[in-house]
Order: sequence, then structure tokens, then C-alpha cells
Amino acid sequence: MSDNVVARPGGSDAYGGPEMVQLLTPEGERVDHPEYSRYLDGLTDEDLRGFYRDMFLIRRVDTEGTALQRQGELGLWVSLLGQEAAQIGVGRAMRKQDYAFPGYREHGVGWCRGVKPLQVMSQFRGVDQGGWDPNEVGMQLYTIVIGNQVLMGTGYAMGITLDGDVGTGDPDRDAAVVAFFGDGATAQGDVNESFVFAGVNNAPIVFFCQNNQWAISEPNERQTRGPLYHRANGFGFPGIRVDGNDVLASYAVSKAMLDRARDGQGPSFIEAFTYRMSAHTTSDDPTKYRVDAEVEVWKHRDPIQRLRAYLIRSGKADQAFFDDLQREADALAEEIRTGTIGMTEPDPHGMFDHVYVEDDHALIEQQRAEFAAYAASFED
Repeated sequence: MSDNVVARPGGSDAYGGPEMVQLLTPEGERVDHPEYSRYLDGLTDEDLRGFYRDMFLIRRVDTEGTALQRQGELGLWVSLLGQEAAQIGVGRAMRKQDYAFPGYREHGVGWCRGVKPLQVMSQFRGVDQGGWDPNEVGMQLYTIVIGNQVLMGTGYAMGITLDGDVGTGDPDRDAAVVAFFGDGATAQGDVNESFVFAGVNNAPIVFFCQNNQWAISEPNERQTRGPLYHRANGFGFPGIRVDGNDVLASYAVSKAMLDRARDGQGPSFIEAFTYRMSAHTTSDDPTKYRVDAEVEVWKHRDPIQRLRAYLIRSGKADQAFFDDLQREADALAEEIRTGTIGMTEPDPHGMFDHVYVEDDHALIEQQRAEFAAYAASFED
């Protein structure tokens, strides 16, 4: 099937254009890049198998999330199917002191930062007020308001500069921020305002756009007449397009831009050219707005299959590795299903806790009492 099926005005050609950074072809063949290949020099065979393990397991988490929602155990699920390489690549390029500001699809980034799958499930089941401690893992909670997290990430990055944690030369101190958003969010005012503030303040932030071709039901051509990464030029910082289905390229480019930010060279924009293989969320029906032929083309660019092909061809992984990983994935799936279904219902009165720093707040206490009376009225 011809790749021309997915050609759109928003890109230079059907698959990312000649400027797109790629280190691993869809067939799993390793290719060199004059600028970014060097960022893979320190990776071991164990690291490469680790990339595969990350992507394989987070896809299983995603599969279970979809199944649980269909079974009525989750209120909603937002799938990342097809975007594993983009997220794992940048997630593994981040250092402990870096900070991530996600949208609502960044399960792979959370996996890399130490967010447990059940903590993600608890959010979508609605049994707590967040799921994880952001400061413990260096990743903010999910943001449903499109693009809002980009503003927050920019402000946090400006704070890092004011704290003196940029450009010191200390690898354990210098920090950066990654703000995640989709192609649809680039049309939001919040995102463009963030670009302005980050540029003029030289903030240590990497704007990571996962261009999965569809903003819910709107294709790129309804949002822009040029490649998204070109937008960075207008705000005074570099933009680059990377093959978002190539975990090695995603890692290398992210590592380069994060190093640049930590060194005090300011913001950058990465457009990870990828594809959303599933629905926007479990409340969406993609058959209403896109054709099956387009999805079939992108199946041949599957990020997990291309790394598997490379690991096998290069002798870096054997069948025993893949068999062991399959068993690990099955055990993880069982843990997710059992843990999600067994989650206790939250105390509805707990919504009034931690609203303000002070324990006693007149308005909150009044609302707490009114809600208690309302709830009690059903007991009879």
C-alpha cells in the first residue's frame, strides 16, 4: 500500500519529510544521522532491551485500560496506542531532577518517571483526587484542559532559572522541563503564549508535541498549512521534527534538546511525527472521520515491531527474552485488573480536604456541613 495515502499539506511528504530525524527505519534497520547518532553511543544492549520492555509493557497497560473501560470499570480511558516510542524515548532521556507536565495521554512518560499503572487507573476510575505525588516522581498530574499544562510548565521552567538550577555545569543539579501536548493543542492560545514567555525568558523547557495526525476528528490540514515544528522559528528558538515511531530517534533528539535546556540555551520544540492508532478516547468513534486504509499504512510503522526487528537482526535479544517479557506482561495485566476492580470507593466528604493550606476555612467548612446534611437526607 502506498504511503501517499497519508500525505497532507501539514507535512513535507507522506512520512515526515526529508528533515525528519530517523535512526531506525520501519523495517528495523539502523541508520546514522550526522548530528544525533552520537547520543546513542552510551547505550548498552541492556538499555535497548529496556526500551523494548518499556514499550511492550506500557502497551499492555493501555490494552487493559481500554478493556476495563469497556467493562464499566473505568469512567474513561485515553489510549496511547502507536505513540509508545515517542513517550518512552523522551521519558528515558529525562533526568531525575527534570519535571514533566503531561496532557492526559502520557502513560508512557509516567511509566518512565515511576508512576505506577494503578495510580493512572485510579484517576480514570475516579477514586482519588490525583493518583500520585507530583513532586515524588517529577511529573505533574494529568491536565484535561487542552494546552493548559504548557503554561504551567513554562512557569515552572522560569522558576528553575530563578532558583539558579540551570547552566551550573553540575549534572545532578541542572534541570529542565518537558511540556507535552498534541497537534491540536498548537492552535490554543495558551500554548502560543507559552512559546512567547519561554522564548523571551530563555526558559529551560522542551515543548514536546506528539503530532498523531488528528485533533480528535480534525486532521492537521484543518489546523495548519505548514509543518508544526516550523512554528518555533517565529518565537526565536529551534524546532525539529523526529520520527515519533522510532524510539532511538526520540531518545536522541530529546536528550540533545534537554542537554541544551539544562545548559542555559533556552527552549526548543520537538514535533514527534507519529499516529494515534486507536480512538481519541473510549468515548470517540474514529470510523466516523478517518478511513481504514490510513490506519493500515501506519500499522506497518509500528514502533514496537520495528525495535523488535532490530533487536533480533542485531542479535541483541533472543526468543527467551521475548518469552520472559510476555509472561511479565501477563502478570502485570492481572495485577492491573485485580487492583482496579478492588479499589475502594472514596469518601465523598474528602473533597473538602486540602482545598486550602489552613485546616479551618469558614467557607469550606460551611460547604462541608451543607454537603453532609444533603448526604444524610438520603439515609432515610
